[in-house]
Amino acid sequence: MALTNKDPHNARELAKTVILAARIVRRQERGKPTKRLENRVDRIREDAQKREDAKRKK
Repeated sequence: MALTNKDPHNARELAKTVILAARIVRRQERGKPTKRLENRVDRIREDAQKREDAKRKK
């Protein structure tokens, strides 16, 4: 279930995204690569959007 009517993410996906964002910031501060974590965030967003689009088509 989406957190709001306009948001495709559920609470679990939002929590994962926030945690990954914090990890990305820490890695950037240390000068380490963040592409892998950024890809995970993108995948979470895409999956959430696909799920919500499928619900709206029904």
